[in-house]
Amino acid sequence: MGLFAEDWGTMAMVLAGALAGGFVNGLTGFGTGLAALPFWLQVVEPVIAAQLASACSVIGQIATLPAIWRSIDWRRLAPTLLAGLLGVPIGIYLLPYVSLGIFKLTVGLVLIVYCSFMLVAAGRIKLTAGDRRAEMVMGFGGGILGGLLGLSGPLPVIWAALKDWPKLERRIFFQVFNGTILSAMLAISLAQGLMGTRFLTAIAVALPGTLLGNTLGSRLYRRLDDRRFAQIVLCLLLASGFGLVWSNR
Repeated sequence: MGLFAEDWGTMAMVLAGALAGGFVNGLTGFGTGLAALPFWLQVVEPVIAAQLASACSVIGQIATLPAIWRSIDWRRLAPTLLAGLLGVPIGIYLLPYVSLGIFKLTVGLVLIVYCSFMLVAAGRIKLTAGDRRAEMVMGFGGGILGGLLGLSGPLPVIWAALKDWPKLERRIFFQVFNGTILSAMLAISLAQGLMGTRFLTAIAVALPGTLLGNTLGSRLYRRLDDRRFAQIVLCLLLASGFGLVWSNR
């Protein structure tokens, strides 16, 4: 299915996914791919969907970066970011060899089980073990998922929830990690000549929805306390899990 002016159904799905992804990204600092992929994978091939998820996420990160820039501790984040960057090429390499159906079903079920458990056990579970090396392993895995399908967010979200970080710390970590990993994914894809006219057409359609959704999500973020922020993040991941499973029928 091509992305042309007469193909209104495809354009509507791309725009709807961009709006949903932009809103979630503006609200939480991550989640563009999680919210948008259930829409996009219905109308474009996985490579285009992954590139769209990365590009729209980076656009959203840039738009909201000034609000958190002064609070970023780059020295503290550097080891995890470097580990994530090492994982990106692996994910890109694996993309042509991974069954899309199995990938969506596996990620969807993991999100459903984890988020359901954390919503029930909210406030009663906190991971006290785990040092920077464990965080780097998480970052490496997030880098692989980011290169694979633009899904760099789920592992950092799970880690932050288990560590019970406050809202601002979570937002900074999600935004800086995802922005870095997905920028690298785009750069490698561009260098390998994987970005064609279909991607350029799709991003032109998605851009207005991304920016509008990001603005609306950022406004809601400022009204949330730590508890509500954590609950919304988990609910969004849960909905995304159901969306991935549903789209795999």
